[in-house]
Amino acid sequence: MPKKDITKDIPQTVGVEPKKEVQEVLKEIGPKKLSIIILFVLAVLGMYGTGHFYNKYKAVTKNPNLEAQRETESLVAAVGKLMELPNDETPSIATISDKEKLNNQPFFKTGENGDKLFTYTKAMKAILYRPQTNKIINVAPIAVNQGATVAPETRQSTSTPVAKKKLH
Repeated sequence: MPKKDITKDIPQTVGVEPKKEVQEVLKEIGPKKLSIIILFVLAVLGMYGTGHFYNKYKAVTKNPNLEAQRETESLVAAVGKLMELPNDETPSIATISDKEKLNNQPFFKTGENGDKLFTYTKAMKAILYRPQTNKIINVAPIAVNQGATVAPETRQSTSTPVAKKKLH
C-alpha cells in the first residue's frame, strides 16, 4: 500500500504566512533602517504629546479657575443625582485633608480625608459628600452670621479740656 500524503488534507492555517511576510520585510529593511523608523515614530509621538500638553498648559494659564470650575460642575452634578440641590447658587467646595482636626465637631464625626464639603450660604445648607463611594455622608443647616454689623467707629477725643483761668 502506498503511503498517503496527509499534509494535503490538513487545511492551511491563516496566521502562518503573514508572519513569514513580516519576517521577510524586516530582513529586507535591516536593523539600521528599522531603528531609524522606530526613532522617527517615537519622535513624532513625542512631538504630538508635547503639543497636546502645551495646549492644555496655555488653556490653564489663560483661565486659572477653569479646572476648578470643571471640578465644581462635575461634583455638583454627582451630588445633584443623589439629592435636590439649590439651583440659585454655586456652592463653595472644600476638601477634608486632615479629619483629626475636625473630630470635635459632630457634623464631621463620620467624615474621612478626601470627603468634599459643599456649603450653600443662601440656602444655609452644608453637605458632606464622599466621592469614592458616591454617597452623601451628612447634611445639616448652617448658621451664617449675617446679622452682625460693625458699629460705626466711635471717636474718642485725645485732647484734654483747657481749664479756664479766673481773672481777678
